[in-house]
Amino acid sequence: MAEPKNLEVIMQLIMHGGDAKGNAMEAIQEAKTGNFELAHEKIQAADEALVNAHRAQTGLLTQEASGDSVELSLLMVHGQDHLMTAIAFKDLANEIIELYEKIAEEK
Repeated sequence: MAEPKNLEVIMQLIMHGGDAKGNAMEAIQEAKTGNFELAHEKIQAADEALVNAHRAQTGLLTQEASGDSVELSLLMVHGQDHLMTAIAFKDLANEIIELYEKIAEEK
């Protein structure tokens, strides 16, 4: 079986997407214990990972837009899925952290 043409970019999507989701999960856990400063630092780390993933994705989009088609593979779909899930998870983590902060203010 041939290696996908854009394997390095695909792996960056998977890796940075996973890092973003992991940091977002850690942010929720920190907020749960009342450590809001670290929770926000973890969200910032998730944002940075997403920026790196978007850079990789932008390279693929630019390649496609310039007429050089991007090979679709199961790994490519997996990488895109990782990125989309991480974005949604980070957005949800922000909402959960905000709720924990409001609960803490009311105590």
